[in-house]
Amino acid sequence: MDWQKGGSSDNVEVDSGSGGGGQRFGGGGRMGLGGLIVLAILGWIFFKNPLALLDQGGGQSPAPTQTGVPAQVDPQQKAFVSAILHSTEQTWGEIFQARGMTYVDPRLHLFTGGVSTGCGGATAAVGPFYCPVDQKVYLDVAFFQQLQDELHSSGDFARAYVIAHEVGHHVQKLTGVFDRVRQLQRQGQPMDGADGLSVRQELQADCYAGVWANHSQQELNWLQPGDIESALNAASHIGDDTLQQQAQGRVRPDTFTHGTSAQRVKWFKTGFSSGDMDQCNTFAGAL
Repeated sequence: MDWQKGGSSDNVEVDSGSGGGGQRFGGGGRMGLGGLIVLAILGWIFFKNPLALLDQGGGQSPAPTQTGVPAQVDPQQKAFVSAILHSTEQTWGEIFQARGMTYVDPRLHLFTGGVSTGCGGATAAVGPFYCPVDQKVYLDVAFFQQLQDELHSSGDFARAYVIAHEVGHHVQKLTGVFDRVRQLQRQGQPMDGADGLSVRQELQADCYAGVWANHSQQELNWLQPGDIESALNAASHIGDDTLQQQAQGRVRPDTFTHGTSAQRVKWFKTGFSSGDMDQCNTFAGAL
């Protein structure tokens, strides 16, 4: 991926380490693309939804999250993140404008170890995630290495897919999807499970990542042979079924939160082949 063809976003910020502790992360935000590898494994071993592990305790006082470590960001890594974020800003800005809407750019916050967010405190174990309260994407600087080492996905476009997926959640925030999901949940529709709201929300973000890839390629012609395959490979390694099989040797669809590997690949390809966000209605019909 010739990512240096792109511009540079002014919306990337690096954690100064002065954020202090925060409330636990849960409820308000979406778990990141890869999930939390360690927490996910623990959750599936003990037959719990990993999201629930992030939001236990009801009204009890939350445990603080340790922050205070300035993020050490390689300039090349920051330049890459900035270029991809800029491309998503261009793509979604144009799509929203064509629909008579205004796209509000999210900010992308790079951190190390732990971070305080509008949704509470989080650790690097959560993986990349989006907080709708402060409309920021959070990314631990070590995640890209984890993507390569633990998820066997390398290449710039696989990394770009991670960012585009989280920006997809921002698009959902701006278009009211978060509010609709919350309303449906209050009406009794389940969040977890193969047909749950969480899976549908995550798969739509995958589809939106594909829409971005389509538009950015038309504009910049920056993809190279093997790039799409690297993104699809990343998607195939982070399906609920694949991660559960690796963690505990069996698959439990009733605990799904992100969709199967095949579904994640399918919906990314749907967005990429069409370039049309209207084709990303994962809330209607079969997945």
